[in-house]
Amino acid sequence: MSDMTLDQPVIADSAPLPPTTLRRPRLPRWAAPALAAGSAAAGCGIGLGAGLTSRIQWGLIAAALFVLGGYALAARVEGRRQAKDRLATSLVWVCFVLAVVPLVSLVWETIARGVTVLNGSFLSHSMAGVLTVQPGGGVYHAIVGTLEQVGIATALAAPVGLLTAVYLVEYGRGRLARAVTFFVDVMTGIPSIVAGLFVLSFWIIMLDFGYSGFAGSMALAILMMPVVVRSTEEMLKLVPNELREASLALGVPKWRTILKVVLPTAIGGIATGLMLSVARIAGETAPIVLLVFGSQVINNNPFDGAQSSLPYYIYEQWAAGNEASYDRAWAAALVLIAFVMILNLVARGIARWKAPKSR
Repeated sequence: MSDMTLDQPVIADSAPLPPTTLRRPRLPRWAAPALAAGSAAAGCGIGLGAGLTSRIQWGLIAAALFVLGGYALAARVEGRRQAKDRLATSLVWVCFVLAVVPLVSLVWETIARGVTVLNGSFLSHSMAGVLTVQPGGGVYHAIVGTLEQVGIATALAAPVGLLTAVYLVEYGRGRLARAVTFFVDVMTGIPSIVAGLFVLSFWIIMLDFGYSGFAGSMALAILMMPVVVRSTEEMLKLVPNELREASLALGVPKWRTILKVVLPTAIGGIATGLMLSVARIAGETAPIVLLVFGSQVINNNPFDGAQSSLPYYIYEQWAAGNEASYDRAWAAALVLIAFVMILNLVARGIARWKAPKSR
């Protein structure tokens, strides 16, 4: 058999193919901050050129330029698909700034105006013997009233709200549970003035008990109760059913399982919800105006006579309409903000303390 040669294709010499990559061009990290700064400068320039005097209008123009400019730049460099993602991200950042700016402005304005008269004397004296047009006086009687009224409201609402949530999660079935859930939802949206009118008509007009801090506490408890129920109910639902089943399988009664297993597991979230509900009622004004009636002197007895509170004190001082009363109102508002902030910090601390430890 003779040797046979197979025809093989001849590969001509050619230049090497360029390397390929799956990574598309991306904007540098400094592009977004640079675009934001440029949009702010352009917004101010356009606002000044158009004769707009409101800084809010300048900010809205800058926000629109930031969103549109970011989309156009990303579409040119990265492509339309990535540009849509950049557009959504820009809208989220703009909404975040629009939400934060009023909050920061409020806190800054309150601090700037409140520190003018906020000192030890202001915190340790009442308005007894001080005319509203005169400087001086303090907020001590309002702090005492707020602490007592909020404390009594918490003592009234927390046990009822906690036990109601336990019933809905652990025992609630059928029409009664649905009815309780419905009325809790309705109570969540009740205006504070309605709760004040209810206590006013029942406690003061019908039963003739008179104005007192306790009357205001009952209205605050009505407002606080549905918040406690809802927050506690959600925390109890997060407890795994395996824990309940394991306890019941060992022969532990249901009530003891709830007391020793379910509640300790959810105690961090329950305490956080309780603190947040306390912070929610601390600034209520309408029920206090109707039921507590205000006082210029220190009244340590919430069950007898009119009493002041921080929200009522702010309303009262601002209604006086003079420079000295305005300063006291701003200082009292700063004290109230600090009180609510402390409650939120306590709630966060409890949640972190009771959170499950990761190993």
